[in-house]
Amino acid sequence: MVAIKANIRKENFQAARETLGRVLHTLQDFYAHSNWVELGYTDPYISLIRPDQQLENLADVATATCSDCASGSCPNPILSDILKEKKLTSGYMGIFSSVKPQGKCSHGGAADLTSAAIPRGGISKDERRADNVAFHNAAVTLATAASLQLLEDIRSAAGDKDFLRMMGIARSSVVCFVIDTTGSMSDDIDEARAVVYELIDSKKGTQDEPSEYILVPFNDPDFGPMIRTTDPDEMKREISKLKAKGGGDVPEMCLSGLQLALTGAPSSSHIYVFTDAIAKDINLKDTIIALIRTTKSTVSFFMTGSGARRRRSLRAASFNDYKDLALASGGQAIQVSKKQLPQATDVILDTSTSALVTVLQRARSPGKQETFSFVIDESLKNITIYITGKSIIFTLTNPAGVSQSQNEANGKLGTIQTVGNLWRIRLNADKQTGKWKININSKEPYTLKVTGQSTITFIYDFVESFKGPHPGYAVLSGRPQAGQPATLMLSVMGRKGPSSLTIGDVGLVTVSSPETVSNSTTTDMGNGDILVTVDAVPEGEFVVILSGTDKLSNSEFQRQSTTQMSVSKVNLQAVVEDSMEPGKAFMLHFSVKTQGSGGKYSIGAKNDRNFEMSYPNSLTLTPEQYANATLTITPPANTPSGTDVTLTMEAKSSNGLDSNYAVLRLSVVTKITDFVPPSCEVVSVLAADCPKNVSQCGPFQWELWANITDGNGTGIETVSLRQGNGNLTYTSLSAPVIQANYTASCCSQIVELVAVDKVGNVGKCYHSIEQIPDSVPPSCEVVGVQAADCPQDVSQCGPFQWKLWANITDGNGTGIETVSLRQGNGNLTYTSLSAPVIQANYTASCCSQIVELVAVDKVGNVGKCYHSIEQIPDSVPPSCEVVGVQAADCPQDVSQCGPFQWKLWANLTDGNGTGIETVSLRQGNGKLTYTSLSAPIIQANYTASCCSQIVELVALDKAGNVGKCYHSIERSAGPPALTLSLPLWLCLLVSAFITRF
Repeated sequence: MVAIKANIRKENFQAARETLGRVLHTLQDFYAHSNWVELGYTDPYISLIRPDQQLENLADVATATCSDCASGSCPNPILSDILKEKKLTSGYMGIFSSVKPQGKCSHGGAADLTSAAIPRGGISKDERRADNVAFHNAAVTLATAASLQLLEDIRSAAGDKDFLRMMGIARSSVVCFVIDTTGSMSDDIDEARAVVYELIDSKKGTQDEPSEYILVPFNDPDFGPMIRTTDPDEMKREISKLKAKGGGDVPEMCLSGLQLALTGAPSSSHIYVFTDAIAKDINLKDTIIALIRTTKSTVSFFMTGSGARRRRSLRAASFNDYKDLALASGGQAIQVSKKQLPQATDVILDTSTSALVTVLQRARSPGKQETFSFVIDESLKNITIYITGKSIIFTLTNPAGVSQSQNEANGKLGTIQTVGNLWRIRLNADKQTGKWKININSKEPYTLKVTGQSTITFIYDFVESFKGPHPGYAVLSGRPQAGQPATLMLSVMGRKGPSSLTIGDVGLVTVSSPETVSNSTTTDMGNGDILVTVDAVPEGEFVVILSGTDKLSNSEFQRQSTTQMSVSKVNLQAVVEDSMEPGKAFMLHFSVKTQGSGGKYSIGAKNDRNFEMSYPNSLTLTPEQYANATLTITPPANTPSGTDVTLTMEAKSSNGLDSNYAVLRLSVVTKITDFVPPSCEVVSVLAADCPKNVSQCGPFQWELWANITDGNGTGIETVSLRQGNGNLTYTSLSAPVIQANYTASCCSQIVELVAVDKVGNVGKCYHSIEQIPDSVPPSCEVVGVQAADCPQDVSQCGPFQWKLWANITDGNGTGIETVSLRQGNGNLTYTSLSAPVIQANYTASCCSQIVELVAVDKVGNVGKCYHSIEQIPDSVPPSCEVVGVQAADCPQDVSQCGPFQWKLWANLTDGNGTGIETVSLRQGNGKLTYTSLSAPIIQANYTASCCSQIVELVALDKAGNVGKCYHSIERSAGPPALTLSLPLWLCLLVSAFITRF
């Protein structure tokens, strides 16, 4: 949690979100893998997220914790002594070995080898099973509550705004500008500034307003810093400060600036690069491609130079490198003169919008004549076609056969603008749905892209399956493996949710070469998630293409991903499991394997902070065998806590034809010694003027004073309002005691102050002046029922009705506001709600036998009355009586129980009831037998090992009544308490995505 809060303070939201996913996984596992639930606790274990509190009463390694469970499915194998003494323990998990300390619990399940070693079985509550329903539900409830508790703590420390940014919850995409500020860029900077101003002014207050703005200047040799803000006016101020100066030679540090943008901006951002020079740092090109593939951000270049000037870099750089990067990301590479630049930046306004989707993107190099088809569906709006290239001839044709060529600026299908190497075609609003075609003829390289706005879209990740106790799919780091099927997980969204779509084909399609489509098999995973398996992956660069039918309009749709991907025979694996400390070397272990030819593979690594690193320059690989190595990275001693580092690693074959990468985020966190939250104490409240009748609160105010301190801690960093609409002021944050004053209208009756210290510990104080004069619920009394006509045989209920009358009152309360049905399918009428006694009448078919009326008064108190005309002939539970127990052979020392058994006899009867239907074990791991269920007295016999000391028999009669008998041979005062918690499932937004897998 310290790392998460530190990252948020430095606005490193992606790093914070990834760490949050790991922390939540561990926190939730505690309730599934420990005996916290079995111990009867119904609240989360707060010490898990409070470093200042110790974990207490842990079972040591020599203490036995579980009894043997031969069947592997015992409801509660925790030893009675552990339950009595409230000892906390967890289950051992062995994937490669069955060894565990004597007497210890196992995790359980087929993948856990220790579960076959005595004591057998396991205590995992990950999956819901017949033998653990109550414990599983309780674990889910506690894991959910603990997750909310942790998220609330982070939210309090970060504030609502930054918390939402950390969670990736935004109304629209992020817009990022990377701008060359060398001496020749004066006109370009002016145009970039004008575009930003227009973007802000035209979209401010609309659903298309960007959720965040990012600015990265670059020069030579400097680049950065990255400026990010959610305030559009601040963005205007920052970009107005840019001046063109310096630079010297032609190549500039463009890719260093772009790297900073890609590592700092959220995934799926739109990044716009303005430059008139080639890249001096062309050695970063592979790193940039890896970051593009990882973040799925779209990069567009606005180039105003020739790209053919003197080069100093060892590798020959040109504007073609920018075109490669734009194509890899699904962006545009627009080459214009400085005078033409203002006409080309409409692309920024087009693409910095909400719900932008790509219908088609293709590239041809060298160019040739080719016809491309694409499908326009009814949901698409603001459809735009972009073509980049020289000497372009094209003809666009709609489904009705109507055509428009490049020479018709304002034609029947849309308007055409051309500037530099860019053609921009905006289709008319009355576009026709169906299959469109565009024929392009050029001998020069060209690109084609079709976009629009629509809520029909998808997101995806390449994934790989994993085994173990909880098999599933994990997001793949790097490129998919060659020579084997590729697996993707798609999340599909429609205009009315995923159910409003029919998914057709999902495939991988080449972009730059003659079109090759690899079709797939799909599995619906529910909730819009689709597992896709592609057996034959195309060679070269490819994207994902999706087609289907929109059920709302019954029209076909087509969507395409933007980021290009390819397969590799190289596999590079590395996992970040901890944070770094300033000034200390951090070792990262990684492994490399190839499915291709072995030999020497070069290893490269770059980080965006230029921290010192050491690693082997090469590894010699044997096919199908991992080679292990270590990378060491050392952050300087003065690195601020919360700094994140994006590390890009690459393994490449000696001939350079095959490579793969891993992109990792690491956090630098200063060691924390202050874990005590600030103190916030309300010392005075002045609210005497506030009227009891809240409707008269308008002219009146109240005040509150509080003292906030941090003792010997790091000091208070922020004081803010979590709840309350008043005015908060406070004295200097550096004072030993901060005096806070809150003034509010008497209409705003609640205040919550939050104090956060400099390491993220949170203190709160809450006060309410609410005066609730009426806390008594309304009275609802059934005064008459007429149901004599209803037959006893419910199957004959159709023609008959019954009636009920009830009186509803609120005494001296605020008065009844609503009367409604909670249960019942009949007709409810009632007299005036302002009457002292409201007379309610309910009429229903005899088939609807239950009614529940609900009355709510004007301050929210709820009164109810319930009635049922159900005729249940048998409401008496069966009798279950223990008549004999033979347990003398059982030793007092439970650890010696193995060879011994005990027996129990019980008689079960149902008197004049409907008769016993089932007899079963609720608790106990022994063997149960019984005589005929049709006998007047059923004789039951139970035999069990002395290690299984509790039995509970359950008899169920034919009307559903339940009788039980319980017995324990434990040497204790009585049976253990069992606390059951109602199941609760709360879907969090983190998985999202925090983490989906």
